[in-house]
Amino acid sequence: MNVPQLNELPDDSEQLRPYVSTLRRGALHTNQPSVASFSDGFLIKFLRARDFDVELSLKLLLNYLRWRKESPEISSCLSPSSVLSLLNTSYHAVLPQRDHTGSRVLIYRIGQWSPKDWSAFQVFRVSLMTSEIISRETETQRRGVKVIFDMEGWSLGHALQVNPSLARKISSVLSDSFPLKVRGIHLVNEPMFFHPVFAMIRPFLPEKIKQRIHMHGAHFHDSLSDFFSPHVLPPEYGGEGLGIEEVCRDWTNQLLQSENLLQQIAAHPTGDVTVTLDDALISEEERTEQLSEG
Repeated sequence: MNVPQLNELPDDSEQLRPYVSTLRRGALHTNQPSVASFSDGFLIKFLRARDFDVELSLKLLLNYLRWRKESPEISSCLSPSSVLSLLNTSYHAVLPQRDHTGSRVLIYRIGQWSPKDWSAFQVFRVSLMTSEIISRETETQRRGVKVIFDMEGWSLGHALQVNPSLARKISSVLSDSFPLKVRGIHLVNEPMFFHPVFAMIRPFLPEKIKQRIHMHGAHFHDSLSDFFSPHVLPPEYGGEGLGIEEVCRDWTNQLLQSENLLQQIAAHPTGDVTVTLDDALISEEERTEQLSEG
């Protein structure tokens, strides 16, 4: 069975079981001494993100676990209410309509972020919250995401917030540490002095992601229409969909409704909240016995 056919199968398909079992076995045999189990649905996210290549899926899973552990300043606080005043500025939305390929379309309006009020780490948490929510959607696992960054209002204050350490963390999530397929990145209204910051992030990105980055400038309406149908985009971006204020408000409400789930993900040792904490953790003795049994 080829990858497109595998991708269309439901999570409980018997034909996916060998892939899931192999990935689980590989994850439990690596240097993850505190992890006892992963649910099928959690592992399938990583398999779909890497087209059912088990070796690449395992690498992605281990990167995800490592990233969560090494970046607690971002991953341990996934509370939409903690950044509500930022969300209320219409900073971010996931559009209600998918594009013609089935991808989710996300918009970030950088000018709505005041660097005096919010650190770059706090702002990046918003992206992580959304990513955790939409990565649970089967259709998004299959079709991936496309992101529009509206850089209008980008200032020196924003640029000073993005240091090499943060640039590395952002590029890591974009490329090899999160179970989402990034199908396209579109920048609009980008000023000339944004380019040095982008130059800092670019070296950390794999070639595949670099090829999917499109800079549209200030006259973006026509060029965006080459990638997105009018019914998908808000009028502010040359489309015929709901206005940007409305879609931002709707997504903010979605995030707030997911507050408990997001906090559970942040507190969980692996983020796999379908596995209880008691079942997720394992003693060293149990670990040794499990590995000896293969």
